[in-house]
Amino acid sequence: MTMPTAAPLVQTARNAGVFTLTLARSPVNALDDALVGAIEAALEAACADPEVSVLHLRSACRVFCAGADLALMRQSIATPDGLERMLELVARLQRLAVRLEEAPLVTLAELSGAALGGGFEMALACDLRIAAHEARLGLPEAGLGLLPAAGGTQRLTRLVGPGLARRLILGAETVDGATAERLGLVQWSLPRAELADAARALAERIAAMPRQAIGAAKQCIAAAQDSARDGFAEELAHTRGLYQHPDTRKRVAAFLARSR
Repeated sequence: MTMPTAAPLVQTARNAGVFTLTLARSPVNALDDALVGAIEAALEAACADPEVSVLHLRSACRVFCAGADLALMRQSIATPDGLERMLELVARLQRLAVRLEEAPLVTLAELSGAALGGGFEMALACDLRIAAHEARLGLPEAGLGLLPAAGGTQRLTRLVGPGLARRLILGAETVDGATAERLGLVQWSLPRAELADAARALAERIAAMPRQAIGAAKQCIAAAQDSARDGFAEELAHTRGLYQHPDTRKRVAAFLARSR
């Protein structure tokens, strides 16, 4: 007898420089080791493909990601081994977020529905976030006596400043997509019915940019937030390398030819 094949936890597709990674662990993309492993593998595949400039992270479910798996949360308060498993997952989510943040391509999170806890922390690690007006976004861990430990306290504070981070984290506040745009949590928000097309168009537009320029610009932006790095020196070093890159030379030559 043929056993049924388990549905994939993620779906992937490549098109015109865009690697689309769709979370598909129904019903809420609860984060566990298996789903995180599938995301890690897809991310590495995108980074290893020199033709890819954009990783487009989205969901096949009504929500984007509701955070940690509830069964694992139950174990974490029931047994010492359960607690250690949860801590290992949180540490793994921290590493995944760093990899998203440092990926040599643009990472875009399309938030069509709720992005809470670890789900929102994963989105915060992306370069760009576009949300539906109807989406609910936030870090509600304090209400459970916890804190957003997959990088949430760090990235949200860097993104919006300590005052607003305190409001959202200490108050366990969730906001809709429109409010999230106003507060600076996401860069764009629009009605859910328009979101998928807008996110796809945004990803395709950015994918037309050369990957080497995107990677260099990301590193310089990161340097601006690190007092131990000389961002101005890094700009010069990367500019030297980019001017020597064959694709850049071709693009600059074509631009100059059109400007005559």
